[in-house]
Amino acid sequence: MEPLNTCIDPKAIITAFYPAGSRTRNLLLRHGELVGRKAIEILDRSPWIDADREFVVQAAMLHDIGVGRTRCPELGCTGTLPYVCHGVEGRAILDKLGLGRHGLVCERHVGVGISADQAMRRKLPLPARDMIPLSVEERLICYADKFFSKTDDGRHEKTIDEIIAGLTRYEAEYADRFLTLHRLFNRNPVNTAGFAATISIHGKTQS
Repeated sequence: MEPLNTCIDPKAIITAFYPAGSRTRNLLLRHGELVGRKAIEILDRSPWIDADREFVVQAAMLHDIGVGRTRCPELGCTGTLPYVCHGVEGRAILDKLGLGRHGLVCERHVGVGISADQAMRRKLPLPARDMIPLSVEERLICYADKFFSKTDDGRHEKTIDEIIAGLTRYEAEYADRFLTLHRLFNRNPVNTAGFAATISIHGKTQS
């Protein structure tokens, strides 16, 4: 595992790409803080989950850093790529900064992870590889992210029913994958080995 650089300043990294006072910067900071706070709340109530808390906070702040390369006017983004590309672009940005582990969170949080098969079936402009959250930290940030929308500045924390309804509009597999994460983070497993093995690369529950 890549060692954690505790000197990372996520706000400074975001500001290097999005000027102070810009709509996109403000949204990213607000959304990142909400996702990080939700993730830490889950860890606080789930002592059986062994996660790198400092990394979770850093990666939560940075997970959407690629949005500026997409075209999303409601977020102040004037790039040229479809919004679904923001995870891959975020990974490219952070890889160049030597933050490969953080970059994987960017790439793997979109949707509830996107498999190579899904990308092909839906003709998404994405690399032909599985982009599914694998580590506990990746899964946790992916899960916490779904409770907040950037377009309303995080004023409303979504209910589970709202999340499921929104994901189902894209593809039922997303909703199934989210429910698998929901079960993981809302029960006390018999052992952490079982927890680590619960999700397969395609998001299906293993026994």
